[in-house]
Amino acid sequence: MRTSKRGTAMIRRMARSSRSFGYRWWKSKQPGHHGPVEQNTVAFGGELRRMRKERGVTLAWLSSRTNTSAGHLSKVEREIKPPSRQLAEACDNALGAKGELQLLGIAELARMPKQHVEPTFVGLPSAPTRFVGRSEELARIAMSLAEDSGSTVCAVSGLAGTGKTALLLRGAWDALEFFPDGCFYFDFDGGGPHGSRSTSYEVLSVLLGVLGVAREELPTRVDAMANLWRDRTRGKRLLLVLDNVTNVRDIVPLVPTDSGCKMLVAGRRRLNALDDAVQVELGVLGEDEADTLFRTVAGERATQAEQRTVRAVAEHCGRLPLALCIAAALLRRSPTRTAAMLEEALSHEAHRLELLDDGDRSVTAALTVSCDLLPWEQQQLLALIALHPGPSVDLGGIAALADIELPRAAMVIDVLADAHLVTYETPDRFTLHDLVRQFARLALLPDLTDTEQHRALGRLLEYCLSRTVAADRLLTPQRYRPPVVLDEFPPRPAPFADRAAGVAWLTSEWRCLVALCRTAGARGLHSQCWQLAFALRDFFFLEKLWGPWIETHLAAVESARAAGARAWLAISLGNLGVAHSDRGDLTVAVGYFKQSLELYRQLDDEHGVVNTISHLAWAEMYLGEYAKSLEGLRTAMSHYRRMGNRRNAAIALRGIAMLETELGRCPVAVEHAREAREEFLDLGLELDVVLSLNCSAWAQFRSGDHRAARADYEEAFTRAESCGSRYEMARSLTGLGNIHRVSGDRERAARLWARADALYGGLEPVMLGEARVRLAS
Repeated sequence: MRTSKRGTAMIRRMARSSRSFGYRWWKSKQPGHHGPVEQNTVAFGGELRRMRKERGVTLAWLSSRTNTSAGHLSKVEREIKPPSRQLAEACDNALGAKGELQLLGIAELARMPKQHVEPTFVGLPSAPTRFVGRSEELARIAMSLAEDSGSTVCAVSGLAGTGKTALLLRGAWDALEFFPDGCFYFDFDGGGPHGSRSTSYEVLSVLLGVLGVAREELPTRVDAMANLWRDRTRGKRLLLVLDNVTNVRDIVPLVPTDSGCKMLVAGRRRLNALDDAVQVELGVLGEDEADTLFRTVAGERATQAEQRTVRAVAEHCGRLPLALCIAAALLRRSPTRTAAMLEEALSHEAHRLELLDDGDRSVTAALTVSCDLLPWEQQQLLALIALHPGPSVDLGGIAALADIELPRAAMVIDVLADAHLVTYETPDRFTLHDLVRQFARLALLPDLTDTEQHRALGRLLEYCLSRTVAADRLLTPQRYRPPVVLDEFPPRPAPFADRAAGVAWLTSEWRCLVALCRTAGARGLHSQCWQLAFALRDFFFLEKLWGPWIETHLAAVESARAAGARAWLAISLGNLGVAHSDRGDLTVAVGYFKQSLELYRQLDDEHGVVNTISHLAWAEMYLGEYAKSLEGLRTAMSHYRRMGNRRNAAIALRGIAMLETELGRCPVAVEHAREAREEFLDLGLELDVVLSLNCSAWAQFRSGDHRAARADYEEAFTRAESCGSRYEMARSLTGLGNIHRVSGDRERAARLWARADALYGGLEPVMLGEARVRLAS
């Protein structure tokens, strides 16, 4: 039995004491170990006492957390009473033992007073020889198979290809010696006549025959057979292993009632109707485990492969054991193919599933079986979710895709989750495994017409765009928005209670929104493409996410050109310029601003012209063209004031203050920065208040008034923290570090700079005077 890093560390902790029966029990299960289990003092009680005292908690406290009397716990600690499975698990959870106490409980329950006894009948297929990881799942199976575990059934479920059968067999073989009356294995997938699925009647017939019941004595009814099965298994210790179970009703007659008999079941979906069963859900392998499995199966062909290549292969396979084994076999059987060549082949998503088919095994075939078990509504929904281009989708998006109400969407998605075809990220957010997504796109999505797909994507975009616009309005309520923005959506309750809720949604959703923006452009939904890019701009400015900002606006530019929407082309070009200017690519920014300005002049759009002049003036300031910059900012401020646009006028005034600081006119710069700050305070624009405070602090630092600069930087930091701007927090800390450095306190300055780097590494000296001063220190 291989263990994960966490499982190995747990075993090592248990090995610190030579009294640890749990460690010796685990060691006895390892390949090559043939000696008997030592029968020394049981370690559970002593280890429980040690952990409790180490954590400084009383028996009364532990009693309240485990629903067990303090007196009973005392007896367990003194080894007068053995622990039950439930108590071992409860103590482990209460004390945060990370499975150590559970393993000790397994060991104690597994120890039998008699010597090792060979089972009278072993019908298990061979144990898997190339088995990696799954230590926690094996521990849960071992615990469930203990005699007093409280449950007779352990049900393993997971996505097709996660290695359920391998886990089932390894767990059964590990527990073989504890079932001296026999271990039986039945595959419900094709085990019946002519390849049909096995039935409970057929399985019971075989089992009762092994137990000595003559065929002519077998009842004709399933319930009568079940009665006879329960009678003949009283007082016995039998293990029944059932693989590929799809329906609980197929196995209910087989469920044993005697505590010595256990049933180990595996299926592609959760067997929820087994109310008392221990449920073990199997996911994909961890990164290290996936690498190890690939190298183990590929053998010598993988020994020379670079680690990054093996890791890339594993990720292309989604760390799914079936896919990893197929990929490893492809490498092993080809004398000319290298691991790098295999990785290159798998990197092409369109052909990946075709490649993961070695003739006998196929990821596509395995997923097809899982999908064929679903009702059509769930298959259709899976196809629609695959239509979503982002890494995950929330419940509202699912409802929009399928054009159903939220309660119905929740019910349908639960069926897919039970089949392990979607995974919960949060209670209302779901994701698909990459190979499932590709399978659904290739096998299920073609069943939907182009019109159906187009309409579903349109509904999804309307839903996401409406929420993005709502969040953007809370983020920057005073922002100028063109009247052609599609913000008249069907009436719905307000999606966000306040600005913080809107920002939280954008933070969790922006990657999906970027992907949707690209998809909208590629699918010809041009209006949604450029509007989504526009609505995301201020969030990207807040988070300084220049890459996705530029990516979405490049898509918006292409959509505007394709649709002949010159106004939106001008807007998108201007926003591209702002993104490049904000990250310091000033020459590129100026090029975009000039294109945008020419379009606005052709359109006779005065507001657009002035906006672009203002943006261009900021870029010219950073380029050192101070005279041109000052003229542009003054022109823009005059226009904004005349039009009553207080926010933009205050932004222009703040720009003038920054420019005056560069020209050495610090007193007037401080005055203008404070005037801008007061305007932003009155408008309730917290982030702009922070920008103005940092601006005035910089001007005061340049003038030599370090005390006033420090006060403004400290206030700016506090306000930036409350509105979530790590960039402006880092700027404030850098400025405070500069003040301490100038005063001779190098150590304090270094600490402040280190905090700034932790918040936002790499402030651009071209853009920020604070960064230039630090660089010169």
